[in-house]
Amino acid sequence: MRPDAEVRQDVEAEINWDPSFEFQHDILVSVKDGVVTLDGFTHSYSDRNRAERAAKRVKGVSAIANDITVKLRIQDEKTDPEIARAAISAIRSALPDLADNLKIVVREGVVTIEGTVEWNFQREAAEDVVRPTEGLKNLVNLVTLKPKAQAYEIREKIESALTRSAQVEAKRIKVETDGSEVVLSGEVNSWAERWEAERSAWSAPGVTKVTNHIKVGTAA
Repeated sequence: MRPDAEVRQDVEAEINWDPSFEFQHDILVSVKDGVVTLDGFTHSYSDRNRAERAAKRVKGVSAIANDITVKLRIQDEKTDPEIARAAISAIRSALPDLADNLKIVVREGVVTIEGTVEWNFQREAAEDVVRPTEGLKNLVNLVTLKPKAQAYEIREKIESALTRSAQVEAKRIKVETDGSEVVLSGEVNSWAERWEAERSAWSAPGVTKVTNHIKVGTAA
């Protein structure tokens, strides 16, 4: 494992280097045994999310706790009805085929997306569309998936996807299925490889839940 001090320095450098941050931010980084905790504040939910993504890109990061608070500027504050209307409008515009299956609930700037879709990429798309909504302080995705495949089919498709991936050592990863739910275990060398394995699992048709127990270490 890399020393925590080196990981912390690299996470701070990655966040400060990222040119996509729109506003001034004050983000504090601490690391213990490879687990990164992000604290402090940003002026938008998008920047809070960008900080997390920046930390995930750093080698040696095994897990992330994002405790960053969104402190909106006065001119950026929106009422809950305004946020709800904007979020619904974004979904109807970008995802018209899913709009009737999704519902937006807003309370004190926290947006919750509810509903049912067939694929995980659709659930992620709903979150991606809503994330830039002005006035948003946090986002909760409660969209559920409809199972459409047998467990053995799901496992075979995931194992094939892992084998095809140039970013994942498939032999280090074990795939188990229980109905439409998937459990991944094993050990990889980086957070990016762990994330890619999870993404591959979510890409299989019929998957409704992925539990990722893959450890980030120094797999040989």
